[in-house]
Amino acid sequence: MSSENNTHKKLITESWQRCRDFGLQHNAAPELQKLQRSDTGILLDSQRHLIQTTAHAVLPYYDNILNNSPCLILLADSRGQVLNSWGERRFLTQAQRQWFAAGASWQEVNTGTNAIGTALAAGEAVQIQRDEHYLKRHRYMIGSAAPIFDASNQLLGVLDISSDTYMPQAHTLGMVRLMSQSIENRLIIDKYQQNHYLLTINTHVDNLVSQWSGLIVFDREGSITAFNRRAELLLNFSLSGTDVEQILACNLSFLCQQVNKSAFELRVLDKYSMFASLQEPTDTHQSEKTLSFMLPAAGKKSPIEIPFSGLEFGDPKLKKAIAQGRKVIEKDIPILIFGETGVGKEVFVKALHQYSSRGAKALVALNCAAIPADLVESELFGYVKGAFTGADSKGAIGLIRKADKGILFLDEIGDMPLNVQGRLLRVLQERKVTPLGSTQSYPVDVKLISATNCNLKALVGAGLFRKDLFYRVSGLNIEIPTLSTRMDKRSLFSHLIKKKSQSLAQAEISPEIMTLFLNHPWPGNIRQFISVLDVALAMADEDPIAHWHLPDDFFDDLAEQQRLSTAALATDYDEFNQLKPNQLATANAASNSSLSGREAYLVAALASADQKSVIDLSDVDSDHLSVTYQRYQECHGNLSKTAKELGISRNTLYKRLRQLGLK
Repeated sequence: MSSENNTHKKLITESWQRCRDFGLQHNAAPELQKLQRSDTGILLDSQRHLIQTTAHAVLPYYDNILNNSPCLILLADSRGQVLNSWGERRFLTQAQRQWFAAGASWQEVNTGTNAIGTALAAGEAVQIQRDEHYLKRHRYMIGSAAPIFDASNQLLGVLDISSDTYMPQAHTLGMVRLMSQSIENRLIIDKYQQNHYLLTINTHVDNLVSQWSGLIVFDREGSITAFNRRAELLLNFSLSGTDVEQILACNLSFLCQQVNKSAFELRVLDKYSMFASLQEPTDTHQSEKTLSFMLPAAGKKSPIEIPFSGLEFGDPKLKKAIAQGRKVIEKDIPILIFGETGVGKEVFVKALHQYSSRGAKALVALNCAAIPADLVESELFGYVKGAFTGADSKGAIGLIRKADKGILFLDEIGDMPLNVQGRLLRVLQERKVTPLGSTQSYPVDVKLISATNCNLKALVGAGLFRKDLFYRVSGLNIEIPTLSTRMDKRSLFSHLIKKKSQSLAQAEISPEIMTLFLNHPWPGNIRQFISVLDVALAMADEDPIAHWHLPDDFFDDLAEQQRLSTAALATDYDEFNQLKPNQLATANAASNSSLSGREAYLVAALASADQKSVIDLSDVDSDHLSVTYQRYQECHGNLSKTAKELGISRNTLYKRLRQLGLK
């Protein structure tokens, strides 16, 4: 039995035990608890915003749901009292209809196990089949319900879909979750959009405009005010009491320059790469007030497209990967691509598609980790009209058939649910796909390319990935190297800088800046480099990139690398004793936790420099360098103003800036 079935069985068992504790009997007639008309009016007036918001969130899905099966959508408050309903009532008798009228209560204590009451008791989405209702009088229907939470994660109510016809658990639960999530998002937006920034995040750009995206609300100081449950789920991190600069690998100035862009990339919690969009406050006065401290945003540019011939600039590992891909792309051999997040797996696949004879046909991509597991099956295989509650009235052919004669790209395939893995295996074996709810199969000719950043063999051993499917998708394994191990970084950086520069001056990178790029560990790979580059180019405003144009988190990574190098050096007694006194003192200063990442890196760089380096310790200490850098940044590179603030001559300032690698 799957873990989902075990969880569901446990939920029903616990609900039935509660019903026994309440003293309910299976054959007893359910006792209808309903508010008086005057109290019902008060209830509806107090919940007017939730009711109106639900109507707007439900309506886009309303027709599709109701056209394909007789079902009723109910909204209840946090005590299980019905607020409103939409849809088909013909499957209900006259006596049953009163249970679905405003003011009627569906708490377990009176009505036994049921979708609304059990969802409230469990605090999670549930589906209650006919025989799972504790009271036999309710066993004429099937209900699927999901709780609704407000921006403070307080339970507001529950949304329910009830019907007397069979409703597949996965699809109906997926639909009711989607609808409840859309209600939560709308409540957050309505409450905060006037005076706050709304940041939307997701793992894939194609799923960014989705109810399943994370939503984070922050004020002009960067403090996170609210968020939806999906945001914490995507980040696997508690957002309460945090700010956006703590969560995202960028400063507030850069983030707010992305306002109204369709999408941009972000590095999150120093380990995830995600796509995002940012909406500014709708209050014009507040918006202008908020943005007054920021630099002008750079002009919008389309994402960089790297052709197949321009993917590598001399790295032997990537050169081998490209050669392998070229050899196999025209053969009946599936390709499995390995690589860390951000190395460019999707770009590699796009280049393969463009290079192949299938380039004129579709490249259809599905990120298995980006959409709810409940909906993966219908997205991939398609469905016919009426296949399940919520199915489109016209049906859907599915992504596999859309990719016929082209390429099907399954990203993050390790996150594919086990039940979907079995169906995919049959499609690959039979070269036919059968939509949900249909007995007719359709032949398909697709080139399968999969990608993962996890160890599929380990997942097979843990029982999370089918062994037979693993050998079906891993015909040729191609590994994309991390950016830190690539031997063509200099040429790659130069190429990307020229592609994204807004002026000839920007395209010319100084040796000092290039050295910083080459020495960086780049844990977020190419995606992180492009993000850092975007910040620097925006800050430079068509001038050459200087030291202070680079974001602070860029130096945090460098400082951490320097600290690790210093610690490793200190453990080697012989090398430690060979350090010159001034180098040792500066190395100790670099370990000072009170320094910022930028300052710590600069101090550590001083420690690692030899006497022939451009950095000279003979007449300036780390405190002078730190203060000089801080004033230079505050004055936005204005030399005269910086010298005046420091009380030194321009010649002395030039000397310090050279020591900092800024001139």
